[in-house]
Amino acid sequence: MARSTGPMLAVTAVSFGNQWLGNNNFDLKIIVAGGIATVLLAGVEQIPGAAPIAVGIAWIAFITLMFTRLNGQPSPIDNLNKLTGI
Repeated sequence: MARSTGPMLAVTAVSFGNQWLGNNNFDLKIIVAGGIATVLLAGVEQIPGAAPIAVGIAWIAFITLMFTRLNGQPSPIDNLNKLTGI
């Protein structure tokens, strides 16, 4: 399995969960787009010397997703804070 697959699957799962549970929006496009992005980054990793770049992109996507509010909707961190009260 490619090293970028784990972070990209986490991006997909957190994004889908945030939309569904946090924002009451069941959006299957997130799963399709996440799967395509995961496969593309795994393919980029096969290019000699490009593996660190693909892994870096995957982690940047994860960190950015966690803190970014889109279209006025709360970010995953905001929803986590609301659920836990921390």
